[in-house]
Amino acid sequence: MGKSKKSWEKRLAGQPDPMTVDFVESLSYDKRLYKYDIVGSIAHAQMLAEQKLITRAELKAIKDGLIEISREIAEGRFKFDKTYEDIHMAIEAALIAKIGEPGKKIHTGRSRNDQVAADIRLWMRDEIEVLQTKITGLQRAFVKLAGKYVKDVMPAYTHLQRAQPIVIASYLLSFVEQFERDFIRLKNCKEMLNISPLGSGAVAGSTLPLDRKSTAKQLGFSDISYNSIDAVSDRDFCADFIFDCALIATHLSRLAEDWIIYSSDEFGFVRIDDKYCTSSSMMPQKRNPDVLELIRAKAGSVYGSLMAMLTILKGQPSGYNRDLQEDKIHIFSAADTVKASLDMAGAIVSHAKFNTKKISTGLEEGFLDATALAEYLVGKGIAFRQAHGIVGSLVAYCEKAKKKLAELSLDEFRKYSSLIAKDVYKSIGAANVVAKYAIEGAAGPKQAKEQIEYWNKQLGRR
Repeated sequence: MGKSKKSWEKRLAGQPDPMTVDFVESLSYDKRLYKYDIVGSIAHAQMLAEQKLITRAELKAIKDGLIEISREIAEGRFKFDKTYEDIHMAIEAALIAKIGEPGKKIHTGRSRNDQVAADIRLWMRDEIEVLQTKITGLQRAFVKLAGKYVKDVMPAYTHLQRAQPIVIASYLLSFVEQFERDFIRLKNCKEMLNISPLGSGAVAGSTLPLDRKSTAKQLGFSDISYNSIDAVSDRDFCADFIFDCALIATHLSRLAEDWIIYSSDEFGFVRIDDKYCTSSSMMPQKRNPDVLELIRAKAGSVYGSLMAMLTILKGQPSGYNRDLQEDKIHIFSAADTVKASLDMAGAIVSHAKFNTKKISTGLEEGFLDATALAEYLVGKGIAFRQAHGIVGSLVAYCEKAKKKLAELSLDEFRKYSSLIAKDVYKSIGAANVVAKYAIEGAAGPKQAKEQIEYWNKQLGRR
């Protein structure tokens, strides 16, 4: 092995074992931070010039050199050498090779510890915007699909048992609500992480007259960190970010689970476009929802990243530790997985069709209108618990008689309550029930129209 290229080479005797080089390097994955490392370095150099720690001529050389390196990386002309360990040293070495002595001054007053802490925050800030854009795209797909099914009724399920009738639009809009919470969580995460650790150095700051607020302002940070020890070791925002990704993956997995079931022959509620299905190598009739199954499975990978991140953080002593190098593996993995899953989910939803004829054929099965009948009795002055018992008895009777509630005669109804009158037939049957939903946010056509209007306005502002 040739001459050492380590930033710390003067401290240790001899050359590192090649296994050590491979084991400690992070350049293979942190090179995706190059834009943020370069932007941060330019801001740092600008501050150094403002503080008279480098000359204006040196600043210009540093800026021109870093911009040229950025262009080389973007165009695939930059040679990444893992013996430099990480993106920070790879860029600094290239800068020194390109401009000479001024390049050696770029690291004045900083450590890789505060440098990487800033890089990750800058990367994550942008990554959150990307994720939010993809969430919004998926939400719009749901709202558009919901607009096609405002009047069409389907069963809602609890415990995977038929519960009450709802319009399909309301079912679809339930996912818009879930992803809105994800959008807000990411917004909160972005606000919390948007502080600059630059100037904290390795752990204790610097004796040099650095202007931390200058670099923070240049980089768009809302504030600076106020404790150098915490600043270089804080990765709470990484755990927060992966947790947000994990909940996005959770909601995507729940959507996938629903539609895997609903697209089966047993249900036949929704049809997934052939573009997002596969077939069987043995059974030629199969249309398998493999893409949805993979979305469901990939949630496990994101959960793994979250657990890994929490485990990395839990046992460290104060200050920076090399354990934190591993944080990037997990934030990158979580972000990449969720981005791909959001894209696929958006495509699937945009091309999905509900089989309203199939749904309506079996709509009156399962006594979906039982709760509405109990509420009808409440309207007649009967206490709900008593009404609940009456309807429970009626359902048991119907099961024995092989009838639906709407098929019972008035005389049969009145055997269970003399207060039941002819108007009962306006309160039972799935279509009648959804039309009678009265509260804001309920799963009826009126509420669905209101929600679609609301979401079109809300999403239109983004």
